[in-house]
Order: sequence, then C-alpha cells, then structure tokens
Amino acid sequence: MDVNAVLTGTLSADTATRTQAEQQLLQAAEADFQGYLQRLSTELANEQAQSQVRIAAGLALKNSFSARDYARLRDVQSKWLAVDPNTKQAVKSLGLQTLGSNDSRAGASAAQFISSIAAIELPRKQWPELMKALVENVGSGSDSKKQASLAAIGFICETEDQNLRESLAQHSNAILTAVVQGARKEEPNNDIRNAAITALGDSLEFVRTNFENEGERNYIMQVICEATQAEDNRIQQGSYGCLNRIMGLYYEKMRFYMEKALFGLTIQGMKSEEEDVAKLAVEFWCTVCEEEISIEDDNAAAETQDSMRPYFNFARVATQEVVPVLLELLARQDEDAADDEYNVSRAAYQCLSLWAQTVGSNIVPPVLQFVEKNLRSEDWHFRDAAVSAFGAIMEGPDEKVLDPLIKQALPVLIQMMDDANVQVKDSAAYALGRICEAMPESIDPNDHFQPLISALFSGLGSNPKMAASCCWALMNLADRFAGEPGCQTNALSPHFQASVQHLLQLTEATGDNQLRTAAYEVLNAFVTNAATDSVQMVASLSEVIVDRLEKTLPMQQQVVSVEDRLTLEEIQTSLTSVLIAITQRLEKEIQPQADKMMQLLLSLLQSLGAKSSVPDTVFAAIGALANALEDGFEKYMSSFAPFLLGALNNQEEPGLCAVAIGLVSDITRALDAQIKPFCDQFMNSLLNNLRSSTLGNQFKPAILQCFGDIAQAIGGDFEAYLSVVAQVLQQAAGISGQQEGTSFEMLDYVISLREGIMDAWGGIIMACRTGGKSDLLRPYVESIFQLLHTVYQDPNRTEPLLRSSMGVVGDLSEAFPSAEFAHYFRNDWLTTMARDVRATKDFDPRTQETARWAREQIKRQAAAAGNVQMS
Repeated sequence: MDVNAVLTGTLSADTATRTQAEQQLLQAAEADFQGYLQRLSTELANEQAQSQVRIAAGLALKNSFSARDYARLRDVQSKWLAVDPNTKQAVKSLGLQTLGSNDSRAGASAAQFISSIAAIELPRKQWPELMKALVENVGSGSDSKKQASLAAIGFICETEDQNLRESLAQHSNAILTAVVQGARKEEPNNDIRNAAITALGDSLEFVRTNFENEGERNYIMQVICEATQAEDNRIQQGSYGCLNRIMGLYYEKMRFYMEKALFGLTIQGMKSEEEDVAKLAVEFWCTVCEEEISIEDDNAAAETQDSMRPYFNFARVATQEVVPVLLELLARQDEDAADDEYNVSRAAYQCLSLWAQTVGSNIVPPVLQFVEKNLRSEDWHFRDAAVSAFGAIMEGPDEKVLDPLIKQALPVLIQMMDDANVQVKDSAAYALGRICEAMPESIDPNDHFQPLISALFSGLGSNPKMAASCCWALMNLADRFAGEPGCQTNALSPHFQASVQHLLQLTEATGDNQLRTAAYEVLNAFVTNAATDSVQMVASLSEVIVDRLEKTLPMQQQVVSVEDRLTLEEIQTSLTSVLIAITQRLEKEIQPQADKMMQLLLSLLQSLGAKSSVPDTVFAAIGALANALEDGFEKYMSSFAPFLLGALNNQEEPGLCAVAIGLVSDITRALDAQIKPFCDQFMNSLLNNLRSSTLGNQFKPAILQCFGDIAQAIGGDFEAYLSVVAQVLQQAAGISGQQEGTSFEMLDYVISLREGIMDAWGGIIMACRTGGKSDLLRPYVESIFQLLHTVYQDPNRTEPLLRSSMGVVGDLSEAFPSAEFAHYFRNDWLTTMARDVRATKDFDPRTQETARWAREQIKRQAAAAGNVQMS
C-alpha cells in the first residue's frame, strides 16, 4: 500500500476515490492494527511529507479511536487498550513530537489525534505525563508548539464523556496554568492567545475547585476581561464566549465582577461594529436571563430557605441600561438574511424575549417608549424594530399590564400588515402570532377576529417571505380559539368555510413550494380545531383533498428532474397530512370516505419510488384510519399487509421501518383479536429487526412494546411466541447502564429499553391471565421481579417506567391470586417502591392510581399467603 497516495485519496473531492482510499485504510487497520498505527503516526510526524498527507494521517488516527455509536466507540477503544505498551508509547511520542511541527496544520491534526487517545487513557488514570507535557510546551515551546498544545487541551476539554470530564477535574491546575498563561495580554502572538482563550472556554467546567478560590478566580476573570479589549476579533469573541460559560456555571460568584467590570464590558461589546462580537455580548445577557429564570423556578420549588440558590437580580438592575441597547440592535436587520440566519438583530430579539420573562412588567416602560417613538418612523429598520419589540415581550409581564396595550396595539399591527416594506409586514405578522399564542384573551372575537384573520390571509398570499409568520399566527389563532374539545361552536366557526376556501385557492394557485406547504399546515390546524358545527365542511373537504391527491398519481410519470420529484413529493406529503387531520377530527364519521381513501393510499404506496419520503406520511394516514375505524379496518388488511411487511423488513430505510413498527402497534390495538391471522409474519419481522445489526438500538424499545400490544390483542394465543419473546426480554433486562464510562445516550437507551420490557410483560401477563394460561408465566416470575428490583435501585428511573412497573406488579398479582409467589411480593423494597411512586406529587394521577392499585395487590398477596399458611 502506497501510504501517501491512500492518505491523499481520503481527502479527495471525488467520492469514489475517497471511498476507495477509506476502504484501503480500513483493511490495513484490520490486517495489522499495530503496524497501521505506527505507519500513520510516523507519516504524521514526517517533516518531509506533504501537508495534506500529514493532515490525513492525523485524521485517520483520530478516527481509529472515535465513533458516534456507543457500542462502536467501546470496540475501537478496546482495540487501543490491547495494543502493545511499547507501540503505544511510540505512537503517543510521535503525536506529541508533531505538536512542535513548523507545519501548523499538521500540529492541529496531531492535537486532535492526541485528544482521542486522552479520551481513552485519562479516565483510566493512564498517560499521567500528558498534561505536564502540554503545560511545558505552552511555557517554553515554539509558537507553533504552544498553539498546537493549547488546541490539544481544548479538544480534550470539549468532551461529553462523563468519566473523562470527571478525570479532567484532577488536572485542573495543569490545564489552568497552560491556558491562562497563553491567554494573557502579555502574549504577543494572537494565534496563541486565541487558541488559549478557546481552550479556556472549553475547560471552565473542570476548574471548579480553582474557581472557588477567590485569588485564582480574580486572576482568571482579569485575564478574560482584558481579552475583551484585544484588537483581534477572534480573541474578543472567545473572551465573551468565556464570560457566557462562566455566567452559566458560576452565577453565584459573579456579583462582584458584574458591579466592577462585566456590566460595562458587555454593553461595550454589544455596541461593537463587529457582528460576531456584538452577538456574543448579547448572548451573555441571554445567559444571565436563563440562569435567573432557572433559579427562580428552583427556589419556588425549594422546601427550605437553606436550599434556595443565591439570586442577584442582575437583569432587573440592568434593565434601564441594557434594554435600550438591545432595542437599538433590533434595528440592525439584514434584509437579505436567510430565515435561519442568526444575526445580531435576531440575537437582540431573543434576549429581549428572555428579559421580559425574567423581569416581568419592569420591561414594559422602556419598550413602550421605544415602540411609541419608532412605530411611525420613516426608516423601515426602526418601524420593524418597534413592531418586533412589542411582540418580543408578550410572555413575562403581568397580563393586566399587557391587556390594555394589546387592545390598543392590535388595530395598528393589523394596519401594518399593509406596510410598504415586506420585512415590517413579516414582523407584524409574527407579533400578531405572539399575541395569539401568549395573550389570546386580549383578542375580542367580535371586534378583532375578522380584521385579524383577513389581514393574515391577505399577508399569506401577498409575499412568500411572509408565509411562515402568517401561517404560524393563523395556527396559533386556530389553536387558541378552538374552545373545549367537542364543543358545538367556537370563534373559528363563522370564518371556517371562507378560511378553508381561501387556503384551497392559495394552495392551488401558488407556484411557491414553501408557501403551499405552509398553507396546508394552516388547513390542518383549522381542521383539527373545527367545532361540531363545522364537521360537515370537514367531511366535504376530504373529497377535495382525495381528488387532489388522486391527480398527483399520473404526475409521477411526468417527473423529469430531481427538483420536480421533490416538489411532487412535498405536495403529496402535504395532502396526505391534511387527510390525517381530517380522519382524526371526524373519527368514526370518516367511514363513508374510508374505502376511497384507503384505495388511494394503497395506490400511492404502489406507485412511489424506493427512496421516496412520502410513505412515512401515507403509513401515518393509514394508522389514523385504523384508529378511527377500529375493527372496521379489518377488511383492508389483506391488501395492506404486504406493504406494511415490506416497510417492516426494509432495514435499509430505518425511518420507514420505525414508522412500520409503530403502525403494527396502532393496527393491533385497533383490530384486537382480528389481528391474529397476520401475527406470524409480524412477529417474525419484529424478531428479525430486533436481532439486526443494521438497525440501531433506538428501535428495540418500540419493538418490545409492540410484543406487549400483540399479546394483549390475541390473549392466550400468544402462547406460540411466549418462549422466544420471554428469552428476548430476559436478555434485554440484563443490559445495564451502570458500567464505567457509560454515556448519557446509553443511560437514556437503557431506561427506554426497560420501559419497553415492562410494557411487553404487562401485555403478556394480561394475555395469559385473560386466556386462562397464567401457568405459562411461572418460569419467568423470578426474572420479572429481578428486573423490578433493578428498576427500584436505579436513580435514573422515569415516571413512565415506574408506572409500567407498578402495572406489572398488579397484573402478576391478579395472574396468581392463590399467592404461590407471595414471597416475592413480601419484599420490603417492593412496598417502598409502590408507596414512593404513589406519594410523588409531581407524577401524573394515572401513575399514582396505578401505584395505589399495585400497593393493594401487594397487601392482598400477603393476606392470601397468611390464609394459606393458617389453613
């Protein structure tokens, strides 16, 4: 293998060349891992090699020890741990040596590689000399070595691995020594200073011990504050980023620094002409607000004075000085900005919104003053800023304060939907949406509704740029004025027919995909929130939508470009989504339309290409029909089952497979015992998916839950699958999230897996009990109680898991009323678990009721056991 050629190939713009090169590297690593590491690390350190070859070598080395998937990560890390100690030492030495390379790009690549090994070794208390070496490099190395070593520290500190984070706290002195030394204003090399500030930002969480020390904290804060005054914008940005993180991590230590420096420095930063510096300075105050909102929430729930967190009212104290600056920044719009572009104006809007939530009505006077001054400004920037500012403060201030202001402002905002500038019109629509969302009580259906809805529909058709804001406002309007579920009429009713007609005309006439999609979403909202007196119109609408969807079928033969195909799929998805909304609103009353709808949906599935995005929505529509028709859906199953099985077995398209798994559960619950003829095929497919290496772990909990649904539907007939499923459940119950190095993702997975296991056992126990086959459960009772005990001991258990667990306890008791397993029910931990779940006030009443029932069953088992012994 020509290492240089292969490494160069991994960076090629040509996909085929790149893939071939990556495959060659993979084969070389499989054939001789130690030799592979030695060759690549030698190439990385080779000063005669081309820069791109060295970069590729470092990248390949890093990739050898990192992976996004948890299981794959553990596998690659184990391979490194098994490498011969001498080879390890040689490879690490070459990595450290490369940090001093004159080629800064090679040094940066080595820094990434070193951080990937540190992630494996530091939590295991290996490579103790690493941090010392990096600190020495920063203290006395060349400029390139300093920069690369600081980058390595930054990469190491970026980690999300909990064990590595904990181990880094032991190195906090070394980390701080290096990064503060590099970040000082005395450092003449701006590249080094920038790397140091970046590393400091990444390390702040691990230097808590140092931050507790007032002298060290003062020095760190001095270095960062001085960095905000650097001429290099990168350093300014990094320093404001550090201040953001510090405020989030160490709020309780910030009072002194706010008074002495931060208040003035951040206002200065907000006024900077440099967009990125101004944004980060604004974000500092976003962090202040988020912390203070969080602290108020925590303190409201605190049971004692001692457990309350310090609260300094930073935002309230700064309102008169900071809010006017934010309002001025609102007028720094970029009219060419994309919808998802985050600029200083949008940062100021976000901050203003958070400020309103933090200080409540205190924000109203400065905002009102700005709005009154600029609402009629000749400069559209300030008109737009005034409208935006009003919309930003709809959440937080007292409703009694806002209500008269909204009533006064509504006619003006509605009028501004006709502004000469489209940006102002868009902001007016968004502000109206905020009012509809947060303060719907201030909108009088008699006075405001007609002009408001007319203005929004007019705006929707006037310019595609306004589509998102107008649609969002209309959806909020529909949601907030829907009335009680099942009500005879609501505020939408008088406008329902005209609104639907307007939306149908707009979706037919426009050639703008974004506008069409948004308008269909509004149609969904109106259908979902239709009162009983509009139901007949909803039924009529179904015929229009079915007709439109039918007309898309022949269009598939006319598609000539990828763009055409995507447009057609978007239309089909939107129309199918409307059918879902109609079905869910009409429920059983969809029956007259069901045959035609189902025939159309099956034709759509039949005609769609392999990689189409539409089937997901079609399956969801069929699921909605099944839920609405219940056992009436059975007549469609023979036609639909092949499509469902095809999706269920399609492991190459995980998203579609996931939808199919959920749909099996939906249809099973709808058909109940009528699902039995299809169960063999469903169970085989589900078990194959469970064993698949192609599908990720995230599919397994839903599959286990599906087993429970099938069991509950077919009762005693589940006996045919019991031994295989029980074995799967017992194996799954053995997966633990308590091992060393477990990630948060793994912990979440284990919890959701246990929820699936409990749901499965709940369905199976009920199936055996109702089918008179409780004896089949005997071999599994002990393992079920072992899992219950594991759940009891797990500090990360969730409410759904506890509710399912309590259900299983109660179901087991009813399955064995003669108390032959009473010794399991008499465990003190089980009683404690039931009592604790029932007593947790934060839990849903359904959870508490399930726990109460489980507690009664535990007592009943104990009493029955006593009676058996006495007799």
